[in-house]
Amino acid sequence: MTRAIYQGPWRIDVDVRDGVVTPASIMSLAAAIASALSSARAPAPASIGLILTDDAEITDLNVEHMGHIGPTDVLSFPLLPPASFAAGADAPDVPRPPRSRINLGDIVVSVERAIEQAEAGRGGQTGDVRWSPADELRLLATHGALHICGWDHATPEDEHAMRELERRLLGPAGTDR
Repeated sequence: MTRAIYQGPWRIDVDVRDGVVTPASIMSLAAAIASALSSARAPAPASIGLILTDDAEITDLNVEHMGHIGPTDVLSFPLLPPASFAAGADAPDVPRPPRSRINLGDIVVSVERAIEQAEAGRGGQTGDVRWSPADELRLLATHGALHICGWDHATPEDEHAMRELERRLLGPAGTDR
């Protein structure tokens, strides 16, 4: 069942798959996503989906959409081009009914993978942080939202900028320990 959470101009539609138990509150994940969307200057008002799933489903998505075998922690499926998020950009001219929201895309997070990474000390931006599974889930939700907004880590410069923004958004939990 999907639950709509409103955070400012954002509607975050959260779908927790059957059998998935999240160690982070849905509200904290929605707040992390809303903060990332605001910082990335996402066009507003807008909606975004967050799907909390397990390794089996994300493995299937990873193979189908990325061509990679095995599970991953987070996948993002943006619906707008990165230029839609540039400073000063106008909201894209997307046909929609009055007073409706632009759909930015979906973030899919494997809760199973987040828990395993956090507990094994393979969490955080550097992949060597031992912190709570809730902190890892907030990082992955933030990371996924930034990908929706066109942020990437393909070059060292882009990775540095993305990691710095994640640290700022996550506060003390986002610092490597």
